[in-house]
Amino acid sequence: MAKITTIIDIGSNSMRMVVFVKTSRYAFHLINETKSKIKISQNAYLNNNELQEEPMRRAFLALKSFLNIAKNLKSRKILCVATSALRDAPNKNEFLLKVKKELGLNIKIIEGKKEAYLGGVAANNLIQCKYDFFTIDIGGGSTEFSLKLNNEIKDTISLKIGTVRLHELFFDKEDINGAKEYVFKQLQSLPEGFLEVNTIVGLGGTIRSLSTAIIANSNYPLDDIHGFTYEVNEYEDFFKQIINANTNKELKKLGFRKDRHDTIKIGTFIFYTILQYLDVKNVITSRAGVREGLYLTDLLRTSNHKFPHNYNISVRSLLDRFTFDDKQTSYLGTNISKIFKALEPVHQLNEKYKSYLVVSSKLQQIGISLNYYKNSSHGSNFILNALSYGFTHEQRILIAKIIKYSKNDLVKKDDIYEYKDLLPNIHKLQWLCFMHSLNKILNSEFSKINYTYKLENDYLFIICDKIPYLIENQLNKLNTPSDLNIRIST
Repeated sequence: MAKITTIIDIGSNSMRMVVFVKTSRYAFHLINETKSKIKISQNAYLNNNELQEEPMRRAFLALKSFLNIAKNLKSRKILCVATSALRDAPNKNEFLLKVKKELGLNIKIIEGKKEAYLGGVAANNLIQCKYDFFTIDIGGGSTEFSLKLNNEIKDTISLKIGTVRLHELFFDKEDINGAKEYVFKQLQSLPEGFLEVNTIVGLGGTIRSLSTAIIANSNYPLDDIHGFTYEVNEYEDFFKQIINANTNKELKKLGFRKDRHDTIKIGTFIFYTILQYLDVKNVITSRAGVREGLYLTDLLRTSNHKFPHNYNISVRSLLDRFTFDDKQTSYLGTNISKIFKALEPVHQLNEKYKSYLVVSSKLQQIGISLNYYKNSSHGSNFILNALSYGFTHEQRILIAKIIKYSKNDLVKKDDIYEYKDLLPNIHKLQWLCFMHSLNKILNSEFSKINYTYKLENDYLFIICDKIPYLIENQLNKLNTPSDLNIRIST
């Protein structure tokens, strides 16, 4: 697979592009994201789905700019797909041939079920959720659904429900009841499996914009929509306020940017109608969608479109880019697992916390790569924002805080007050930070010593052939949780 790959998605309302750099076999990271609101389907639904001249001109010019960006970023592979607007258009070949002839780009029109599948692949690989879910992606001309059961995509469907479509068919005529009846009739086509799942992963601009506004209006401590989760019943009044807003000024006050004012009311109407019809309880927001899904189906074409078991793309990509010694990161992960195991009788933490300690131990070098001085703080802040794919917000915050507060002194409640609702209690956090600190100290000479650990009463015996002087000195300064004592044994 090409090291730098560009993905372009031509939707009914917007054209979007992402550029990814591959860092190792399955790892990659984003280096560019560009959007243009071309509205290629504008006035098409009132003209037998035919694309109109001005929207096609906008789309062509946007594509030309997108290709310039890809070229200047030295992209070696470009994948371009088009969805509802072009697949419905009788005159689509006019646009496709012009792009092929003048820009040298082949556009692949994908069917609705394929579009839904790509969104499902993105969510299945890049969202952390222990429950079964289905995805919803509200576009300009259609809405796609994919059903995930037991980590497999079991079903997909595309329905002719979209913001541009409903705007031209119903909202321009102020026929809200007609729009609702139309959406309900379309939803009756959903297979029964979708009706049995009450958690959704929301894709696409409408649902991302809603989550951005919810975060802004609720003083939520992490400003990132990917993985943001909320209960539907808490925000029903908010959805109704958006749907009933009469002016752009009201929409701005509710937290929406100017470029969303023309679609957010209809998009929210569609989303809320779907939530009601399917009795959805929980929403998880995904920044990843069709574009990431297309990239992943290419990257993971030999592995059933799934990452290997226990593989995390965010961790691997960060290690590829910002750590300087793979043997050190591997050692730190192994050693902290041994510490966690030895101290289980006293810390009494769930086994899941061991995996967070392993990740935090492996990533601790990142702060040093950014800036040696205050490297724990630098690393923590960077990881909090960069460790997005495959982690919940709670997990990201916990890993970042373990790195930040792994010091001689134990973390205090005041240190974590901003994130207290998303973190475990202070007793658990103190144990986690202490174990991370101990692990760092024991490898502070980077010598990868083979330690053995033994817990007897309130004493943790650290057994090795010979403990280095500097390490022993640092251990004496380390504060421990509860009444734990540390002893060196040779």
